[in-house]
Amino acid sequence: MYPALAAASELPPSAAVRWIGSVGGMERELVTREGIEFEAIQAGQVVGVGLRGVVGLVKLGWGAAQAARIVREWKPDALLVTGGYTAIPVAIVCWLARAPVMIYLPDIEPGSAVRTLARIATVIAVTAEESRRHFPNKNVIVTGYPVRARMAAPTRVEAVAHFGLAESRQTIFVFGGSRGARSINLALLDALDDLLNDYQIIHVSGELDWPTVSERAKRLPDDKRVHYHAYPYLHDDMGLAFAAADLVVSRAGASTLGEIPMFGLSAILVPYPYAWRYQKVNADYLAGRGAAVRLNDEELKMKLSATIRELLRDPHRLAAMRAASRALAAPDAAKRLADELLRLASRREGQRR
Repeated sequence: MYPALAAASELPPSAAVRWIGSVGGMERELVTREGIEFEAIQAGQVVGVGLRGVVGLVKLGWGAAQAARIVREWKPDALLVTGGYTAIPVAIVCWLARAPVMIYLPDIEPGSAVRTLARIATVIAVTAEESRRHFPNKNVIVTGYPVRARMAAPTRVEAVAHFGLAESRQTIFVFGGSRGARSINLALLDALDDLLNDYQIIHVSGELDWPTVSERAKRLPDDKRVHYHAYPYLHDDMGLAFAAADLVVSRAGASTLGEIPMFGLSAILVPYPYAWRYQKVNADYLAGRGAAVRLNDEELKMKLSATIRELLRDPHRLAAMRAASRALAAPDAAKRLADELLRLASRREGQRR
């Protein structure tokens, strides 16, 4: 979702942007906050057997009918999809309507939806050169991971003032996505008393674990609570949190491939163990280039505090990781994605004329 929002922010005001998304979740709220018209359709995965597979097929058919109505009404000149089962009916309908389909692959490896839609895509944009091998004989461009310009704008000075941080302490930024990452949250809470002796922490817990996190924060002694900055979620302030950080602890979702290099940060990445292998591949991509350390989920409780201290106590290693991270940044990725989408739309408009 965020890469598409980043690309949309680089489109000219004359471009009419509309968003087709899934029913439920935070997607509608985040998209409409950007002033983009949103419409939801049904979608379901078609893998599996028995009732699960039947339900998925029914939802897919329902979503295709909804997508067909929207495409007839909107008459798009081009479609950008970033994966997910919602993209399948929309992309097929647009392809049948001869509107060019552009795929952006945020992760290093494609999921089943992207693999399926690659057959009808006009262009496939990828984050890293390593992804090209998954799409032989296709038109592939490497754009890097798009990050919204305003997210990358804050300075460390602004971030320190915004969160009320102590300039003399190193800052750890811990987060796990909009819904949070329970194993990371619990491991951090176990290590709080130790870490807050020397460091300050910005912790975005996600909504699900917020009651537990906020209650734990209340029990901290005053001299430690002042260095613990916990939030259920940050909308427009995520850029400030990244700008304040000396070290990031997070899952290894696709956004880490853009956000961590954009801010030139070192990171401890904890792949979600139930996300097949996508997050492990993302973590290994950054770790293999010296920008991060991978810590497996089952190692968190035993190793989180020690790994944080090991990195923050080694300024030379930390500097080398930050330099390696910064070398992977692609600050023009959103514009490159938007420009390619405009090119496809212009070609479609010309064909109509």
